[in-house]
Amino acid sequence: MTDTTLLGRPVWFELMTSDMKAAEAFYTTVVGWTVKPGSNAGMPYDELIRPDGQQAVGGIMTVPPEMPMPPYWSMYFGTPTLEDTAGRITGAGGRACSPIIDIPNVGRMQVMADPQGAIFNIFEPGGPDMPETMPTLGDVSWLELMTADAPAAMAFYRTMFGWREEPAFDMGDMGKYYMFGRQWPLGGMMSKNAEMAEVPNFWGLYFHVPDVDAATEVVKANGGQILNGPMDVPGGDRIVNCLDPQGAPFSLHSKKR
Repeated sequence: MTDTTLLGRPVWFELMTSDMKAAEAFYTTVVGWTVKPGSNAGMPYDELIRPDGQQAVGGIMTVPPEMPMPPYWSMYFGTPTLEDTAGRITGAGGRACSPIIDIPNVGRMQVMADPQGAIFNIFEPGGPDMPETMPTLGDVSWLELMTADAPAAMAFYRTMFGWREEPAFDMGDMGKYYMFGRQWPLGGMMSKNAEMAEVPNFWGLYFHVPDVDAATEVVKANGGQILNGPMDVPGGDRIVNCLDPQGAPFSLHSKKR
């Protein structure tokens, strides 16, 4: 079924970092974004614009002093009614990690955690709903949850957001990779192996670039680190998992040629 609802739609992505300008210089070089000063944030906040100049992908800001945490990327899922969605999340074993935050002329948001502790944001826009479009260059083209119990996580998000469960992919000794989507596939979930047992459950983002192998060299040349890859994934696409110079994890993805 075609899903055009706002509930559960990825609508925004955000980097909290220790050095805004250095991070902007890195990502504009690696992904091809341009930067535009944001408004109504009440603090320094810049928007990251897709390489075609048509749309903002997300934002970037400095980690507030009252939040002593390492740099990280987060995502926002849309909701038509923030309180209703937050209530259903907490009723299903998740929790609120912040109060409701009003952003003048933009909308309302709240930081949440799923029952296994992975963090995400929910967002109620304050203006007209924007159409959902297929990811293009510079967009987030895949979402990935590494968690303690992927089947339980899939059941939670499917119930909360109405995501469509796609056929799981058997990865042998690594277990099953559970995929989900809306109008098209959005991402996957995987249970952590023993080596990752002490790593907190987390959502990761893949940014769409023309050529992962070329982008990998740009990451290394500009102070980033390569954690895994580049490598092929089922279907022939290429991915690489990285850390930016400030320590935030991210991944890159390119389509099969």
